Amino acid sequence: MRRRLTCPVACALFVVCLLGLLPSAASARIVARRVVGGLEQAVAFTFDHRGRIWYVQKAAGDIHVVDPETGRGWRFFDVPNVSSDGEQGLLGIALHPAFPQEPFVYVFATRSVEGRLVDQILRIRSERGHGHGFRAIYSSRAGSGHIHSGGRILFGPDGMLYAVVGDASASSNAQDLSTTRGKILRMTPLGDVPDDNPFGSRVFAYGIRNSFGFAFDPRTDRMWETENGPECTDELNRIRAGGNFGWGPSQSCSGTAPQGTNQDGDDPILPAYWYTPTIAPTGIAFCERCGLGPRSDGTMLFAALNTGDLRRVELSDDRLRPIGQGVIFHSPKLLLSLEPGPGGRLYVSTFTAIFRLERAPSVHRWRR
Repeated sequence: MRRRLTCPVACALFVVCLLGLLPSAASARIVARRVVGGLEQAVAFTFDHRGRIWYVQKAAGDIHVVDPETGRGWRFFDVPNVSSDGEQGLLGIALHPAFPQEPFVYVFATRSVEGRLVDQILRIRSERGHGHGFRAIYSSRAGSGHIHSGGRILFGPDGMLYAVVGDASASSNAQDLSTTRGKILRMTPLGDVPDDNPFGSRVFAYGIRNSFGFAFDPRTDRMWETENGPECTDELNRIRAGGNFGWGPSQSCSGTAPQGTNQDGDDPILPAYWYTPTIAPTGIAFCERCGLGPRSDGTMLFAALNTGDLRRVELSDDRLRPIGQGVIFHSPKLLLSLEPGPGGRLYVSTFTAIFRLERAPSVHRWRR
């Protein structure tokens, strides 16, 4: 049985039972230095202009800030009534692009509101280092099956807020443009629909099954997304405005990959790359002078939950398709979010800690 984020308790026990990390020979030049520890299900994090880390804890429903240079940290805000069954909970965080001049923090959360379970994006005002009040700028009924929630949020180069919402374990949602399930969304910082969105709604792209990561190529501003498929096909997608990425009620693992899971709706777009057997891709980021050596500069990196690998993907000269990839780091810990930090350095989270990735040819273990 494949290991997925649908089993948070089993995943947490897996992490707790491991005392150390042993990188494979393929990853001997990359190590991970722990910068924040003692966390509980740290599924998402980001950085502010001062290099401080803002992170959310999935089940606890709280937002924290920590300065990795001094170790000083504090609780910023408690999101009320978070429901964290399965893949639901406090799942994503982003800061306004003009933060702190625009003092707003955004989170994606599954909450119980007036007896209903809803997925929401909350806009929280920051005052003197703490959250004071919030407003839901997006709200949609959550899936009763507690899986395929999505939750990644990120401001794009255009200043718009992007979010991924899973299909709530109902593949027909992904092809239904009247619902936001199974979609990538695009909205203004106030939650409004941008005038240039392709369908006159928040929907930016559709035919999405279950995604935990997307990022923008800093050289082209194009969006790339990792997607968890069923037991046969995981995907790496280059997202296009108005694009249909083919997941829907006709999906099947009985045919040839990746067509079997990308065949629904009009003009379905096949993934840029797919993985059979599946690897459960999670966080994704680009290396732009990230300190991992010249071979990594300009490449795309993403984490894989099933295998514990960090993969490096080289793109074509026009940066439209992958032309090569390989594993550059391996760990038995569950790798979740991957984010660029100060100076372009890359950071990765597990359920219990956040690490900075470094190039260290002579070191063959994680620094603890």
